[in-house]
Amino acid sequence: MSALKKDYIYNLILKGERSDGRAFDEFRDIELRTNVIEKAEGSAWLKLGKTEVLVGVKLQVGKPFPDSADQGVIITSLELNPIASPDFEAGPPRENAIEMARVADRGIRESGAIDLTKLCITEGEEVWMVFIDVHVLNNYGNIQDAASLGAIAALMTATIPAEREGKGEDSPLPIRDMPLAVTLVNIGGSMLVDPGLDEEAVCGTRITIVSNQDGSISGMQKSGDGALTEEQLLSAVEMACKKASQIREANLLNI
Repeated sequence: MSALKKDYIYNLILKGERSDGRAFDEFRDIELRTNVIEKAEGSAWLKLGKTEVLVGVKLQVGKPFPDSADQGVIITSLELNPIASPDFEAGPPRENAIEMARVADRGIRESGAIDLTKLCITEGEEVWMVFIDVHVLNNYGNIQDAASLGAIAALMTATIPAEREGKGEDSPLPIRDMPLAVTLVNIGGSMLVDPGLDEEAVCGTRITIVSNQDGSISGMQKSGDGALTEEQLLSAVEMACKKASQIREANLLNI
């Protein structure tokens, strides 16, 4: 982005405006379709503004980790496909893709969104492994929230394929919470929800906050060289929890 455009966006925000006309605490429109991949156990296509992701969930029988012998396993990956942006390259996942996958994974795992004990088949021997694969189809900013929202939507419609594996009858994945991620950026001292691509290029600090249905925090990730004051951090947490609650109450994920 040119220095001239960066200055334009920065000065707009100093005047209390955003380039797309949104309020500082306003999300772009969310569109969602679930069960879009026939051979997946759960799936979702999610569009946040013009940012699009496709999420697939697969389950298979595997071995538990030694320190959690009676619990299922969650493995999350994220692909920044070259079709989504000229800035993305083919090949192994880059550092930013790994970081976003970890944030999405942490929110699901630390919230206890999936009852992992119910994914145990034989303690210490066999458990269900949940693979969450996020593919970015179009990048217009804030991939993190799109990926996290798409992942929980796919999980909430997923089925355990027990019949296929000879382990009994199929059943819904045991979901007990809906953790939602909300990302904010700091530009000129103002905190903006759901940054667009241009705003991401201008900001010095970005923070993602994952909150649960009861308002508790299950994940938080800061990136960028800038710092946040205590007041800004507390304001960001309050705003993130409020926006997540509004998404749930408005049933924007259609679940």
